[in-house]
Amino acid sequence: MKKRVLSGMQPSGRLHIGNLVGALQNWVRLQDEYECYYFVADWHALTSQYADTSMIRDYVEDLIMNWLSAGLDPERSTIFIQSHVPEHAVLHVLLSMITPLGWLERVPTYKEKQFEMKDKDLNTYGFLGYPLLQSADILIYKANYVPVGIDQVSHLELTREICRRFNNFYGRVFPEPEALLTEFPKVTGLDGRKMSKSYNNCIYLSDPPEVVEQKIRTMTTDPQRIRRTDPGEPEKSPVFQLHKIFSSKAEQDEVAEGCRTARIGCIDCKKVLIKNIFRVLEPIWQKRNSLKERPEVLREVISSGAERARRVASETIDEVVRAIRLYT
Repeated sequence: MKKRVLSGMQPSGRLHIGNLVGALQNWVRLQDEYECYYFVADWHALTSQYADTSMIRDYVEDLIMNWLSAGLDPERSTIFIQSHVPEHAVLHVLLSMITPLGWLERVPTYKEKQFEMKDKDLNTYGFLGYPLLQSADILIYKANYVPVGIDQVSHLELTREICRRFNNFYGRVFPEPEALLTEFPKVTGLDGRKMSKSYNNCIYLSDPPEVVEQKIRTMTTDPQRIRRTDPGEPEKSPVFQLHKIFSSKAEQDEVAEGCRTARIGCIDCKKVLIKNIFRVLEPIWQKRNSLKERPEVLREVISSGAERARRVASETIDEVVRAIRLYT
């Protein structure tokens, strides 16, 4: 039998090309080797967006539409919405009974996000307990692997500790999930910072072609190139950072040499990038347009995915209840 992989995304905004190359393309590749479970983490979105839920429903649909457009196959992967499988919440409650408070308080992102998101009141149990809900998400499907970058391995360790603690108390119910180490490239945004919805510097998968072209044409470039005849340094240009992801090695070498010698201008450099980003996005745009015309397909994917996920999740809950020896 294939090993099982689980991963999810929060519906906190529209997907951008950073999400595409940083995670989604890898998810598509994993379908060929593993039994994959991919979920929209809408309960996780509530940990920081509980005061304004007006856009979550739209973001959920946009997320799944982009997943399908980018190549996730509901025949090869179980695609579902977290809140449609209430067994996640049941396991979360049961795990909360054995999880020491200090384990949650020491999670690095707990303090970091409170500092970063000062405009929101994050002094809630939901925010403190989100890593435990994350553990429930993983353990309820008995996932063998969770795709993460090297800097995220420590985040998975809490799940591994909870898994060991549960198994020590009640017998071996859960396999200990392992990190499936994946290289997530840092995608530079339109202003040179990391591409992020919070910076408003993204190229979104849902942007129409004319918007994508306009965004790239107005991107920040090497500040040394004030005039067309000024030589530049490609490494200082956010445009060139995107070339490293979307352009061939030969094209990268050509635009880099042209920049250093002022043989080409920034507009010429951007034209090459526009062509290569369009090459990646055009199949996604075509699939998105097709799905918009057939909303019943999206509804069927959501419904069948929840049914398949609940079947597995309910079996796990039955096993957990028996292991704990609750009265049934």
